[in-house]
Amino acid sequence: MAGEHKNISLVLGSGGARGLAHIGIIQVLKEEGYEISSISGSSMGALIGGIYAAGKLDIFTKWVCALDRFDVLRLLDVSFSGVAIFKGEKIIDTLRELVGCQNIEDLPISFTAVATDLDESKEVWLSNGPLWDAIRASIAFPTIFSAFNYKDKMLVDGGLLNPIPIAPTLRDSTDMTIAVSLSGDAKAVQEEGQTPIAEPEQRNKYHQKVLDFIDGLQHKNHDVAADDAGFFDVISKSIDVMQSTIASFKLAAYQPDMLIEIPKDVCTIYEFERAEEMIQIGRLAAMAKLKEFDRAAK
Repeated sequence: MAGEHKNISLVLGSGGARGLAHIGIIQVLKEEGYEISSISGSSMGALIGGIYAAGKLDIFTKWVCALDRFDVLRLLDVSFSGVAIFKGEKIIDTLRELVGCQNIEDLPISFTAVATDLDESKEVWLSNGPLWDAIRASIAFPTIFSAFNYKDKMLVDGGLLNPIPIAPTLRDSTDMTIAVSLSGDAKAVQEEGQTPIAEPEQRNKYHQKVLDFIDGLQHKNHDVAADDAGFFDVISKSIDVMQSTIASFKLAAYQPDMLIEIPKDVCTIYEFERAEEMIQIGRLAAMAKLKEFDRAAK
């Protein structure tokens, strides 16, 4: 592109491990000369966006790309509360130590994390206060991570009500808004023949191991009957379906200047050991969309 439309608001959607594609998208935008002045994110989008706003995305990228499947499992702290499988504190403490502690209002980039208030049944925009409190609230995936008590509000995953939080950026004085959806059509990237998706047999073996591990915890800690196996898989797929539907409505109401889509089936919500692959998928999707945008602008 020429010099116009380079100052942007970036909206990063929710979708678990697929959100690692946000890293690749940010990399390409920066390489192409875009200046990210504002970020709004839900769930994994809030985590990646917050870390970028704090200036620590390179450090996080090296760390997450070094994780293997067993490292991921070691970051999960089992909860015995009866309301969630994991507490979610171990991963936040690890990232806080890696990235450091900052208040959102002190960040060099405007940042908003979106969470869901369970009692009021409404979304909450967190744009000040401790960065990690906002991220922790936004990633509190129901039944998987415990809800986060923030200023006497019980907050959970922002993707429940707003998986693509464009609204917080509407008052930005940027040139354009670029949104990233992690609920894209599977055909979008696969037709290009470029998506480096892992071998199905390998993915399925790991998929089953993780499900067995989590379902085993569910049976042990919450007295779930044996014939309820697949609890986590059902929950995660249900959330994916719900978020895809809500994302469609949000995009109809608030249309960004550019929409980058990551296919919803490129990985499950917990395959964080596939970071390098997901980052590359994000890069490919961003490059393809920028080329398309440039052609349309000529």
